[in-house]
Amino acid sequence: MEPSVIERLVATNPDMEIWWDSSPLIYKNWKKKMIDMAPEKRKKTMEEELDRFFNLDDPAKSVIRGCTTNPPLSLGAVKNDPEFWNAWIDNLVSENKDKTQHELFWMTYKEVIRRGAEMLMPIWKASEGRFGYISGQLDPRLNFETEKMIEAAKEIRAISPNVMIKVPGTTQGVEVVKVLTSLAIPTNVTTCFMLPQIMAVANAAMEGIKIANENKVDMGKWRAVITMMIGRLTENPELDVQAARRNIILSWQDKHWFGIHVFRKAYRLLTEGGYASKLLACSMRDGPNVAGKYRFWDVEMIAGGEIVYTMPPYVLEPLWNRCGDLQFYPRIHEEVPSEVLYKLSKIPYAIQAMDPNGLEITEFNDHPATVATAEAFAKASIGLEDYVGERMKIVLGNMAAVK
Repeated sequence: MEPSVIERLVATNPDMEIWWDSSPLIYKNWKKKMIDMAPEKRKKTMEEELDRFFNLDDPAKSVIRGCTTNPPLSLGAVKNDPEFWNAWIDNLVSENKDKTQHELFWMTYKEVIRRGAEMLMPIWKASEGRFGYISGQLDPRLNFETEKMIEAAKEIRAISPNVMIKVPGTTQGVEVVKVLTSLAIPTNVTTCFMLPQIMAVANAAMEGIKIANENKVDMGKWRAVITMMIGRLTENPELDVQAARRNIILSWQDKHWFGIHVFRKAYRLLTEGGYASKLLACSMRDGPNVAGKYRFWDVEMIAGGEIVYTMPPYVLEPLWNRCGDLQFYPRIHEEVPSEVLYKLSKIPYAIQAMDPNGLEITEFNDHPATVATAEAFAKASIGLEDYVGERMKIVLGNMAAVK
């Protein structure tokens, strides 16, 4: 049996983790799509590789070790099986006529998380709580409200012991990480791009651990990851605007080296500093084409680390379909080309991301990448709520007509 492209990547470090980046509820249909699209001679092999990647019959034997999700991805899960979810939501509405649209949205969102957590529970049990977590993201519309985030986090955590809370890397999110850690609630920090953010939340987790130990809180099933959103850092228009003001032209390669450099430096600081949080790579973009061979630098150049890769379909599809013969080597400790770093050292946006002290915690919310991503996530979260609202109109309208 030849290892798949993902299995070759995992082989670069025994403590590397691959997570599925979407609701587990859509995996079966996505797998079918991948097999249907594969060339005839690849179909059988593709099916075998995808069965190993996420073994729905025996999840504990899967390559994946966890899952990240959020409200927009939960909407995708609902739309993936509309017949089931429409009936489920309609029943929810009819049994909770006194609830608001937002309350019904929240109940639906938690149900999607619960079902996903149930699918990963065999991994959690087999690993005694080390793996098998699903990240339940806080409503992005609460990104700047500390107490409301803590309250919502406790509610999501109560769904299942293998639920990890996805907290934003905002000024307020740093405090939330400390509080949740002190309560032994696992966290995954998202909306995170820069070294100042990464180090602030890593330190917050360490503070939380200290408080938990002082209060004799059982931390046996606690863990934390910090998500660096590589693509959302390097693709923000502010990078090009500031470069142009200094007559600097950044190529596609320069920008990707920028993201890779920040990730590598963060990994080194967390590892050498003995931090409890594990670094997670997110928002990776495929490419480039080098000497006629399609590559995936955002994945390749950080291979070999004790890290987590969270991979949505838009990452997995080019890996399987265009990069299937890639060979991976430990690259995470390598240096980025000096000429690239020289260019970046002239651009404030890049300096802030590359310097652990580039921003104060109080400045996180105003960083262009934070602003853009927080707005996009908040807007996307409305999608699931609106979907529930449409079902609510239909059900209540039908009930009124009967009367």
